[in-house]
Amino acid sequence: MDLGLIDKVALVTGAGGQKGYGKGTAMTLAREGCDIIVADIDLEGAEKTANEIKSLGRKAIALKADVSISEQVHGMVKDALEQFGQIDILVNNAGAGTMPRPFIERAEEEWDRDLDINLRGVLLCTKAILPHMIERKQGKIVNISSIAAKVPAPFVSIYAAAKCGVVGFTRALAVEVIGSGINVNCIAPGLGMTDFIKDTPPEILQSLIKEMPSKRANTPDDIANAVAFLVSDVSSNIVGQNISVDGGHSMI
Repeated sequence: MDLGLIDKVALVTGAGGQKGYGKGTAMTLAREGCDIIVADIDLEGAEKTANEIKSLGRKAIALKADVSISEQVHGMVKDALEQFGQIDILVNNAGAGTMPRPFIERAEEEWDRDLDINLRGVLLCTKAILPHMIERKQGKIVNISSIAAKVPAPFVSIYAAAKCGVVGFTRALAVEVIGSGINVNCIAPGLGMTDFIKDTPPEILQSLIKEMPSKRANTPDDIANAVAFLVSDVSSNIVGQNISVDGGHSMI
């Protein structure tokens, strides 16, 4: 299937981690013919990802930005447009989570971290790029939510609230901008073998995997392939959806 992604320019946030969904998405889109803006607070990691993309014969740049800080986001988008001239695709992947703890024990500073990176970051990056897409009357935006927005789990209340906010924002924005030729959708990953869970004890991971109908966790490619479909020409009539990629976890 021709996804129609040749020579499109994609900005992927949080693509500096070497075992994450962001890098997996950036690499998959590059293989499909996209040039990539690799954005991350970790510039060294972003440069590693960009160099791998260049080895595939595609253009890539690494830009440092904290997605929760407006000035840095706007600077990132400005630099990207100066170097590429266009941004066809935005993947709001950057995310983080504080250690699971009961809500009553959480300080407001922990609220800020979960909300700022996971929700405010999506809003800021989208606002910075959207005028460019509206002017060109085309664009694809994919926001990465979480199974936490669908399946209740203890001790992650603020993270879940942020990810639910991403889903609500996706749905509302999607109907707002589809008339301008811009598709906005969302992906809700389940448990994934990424750096996000590096501090989780192996026995807990294996217990969670055994509960899944698929009996396996996500790989970065699982999410990347879903993103590639949603930002392609073949999915132009999919609007405001939150697609689960979780091995069936959200069904049980």
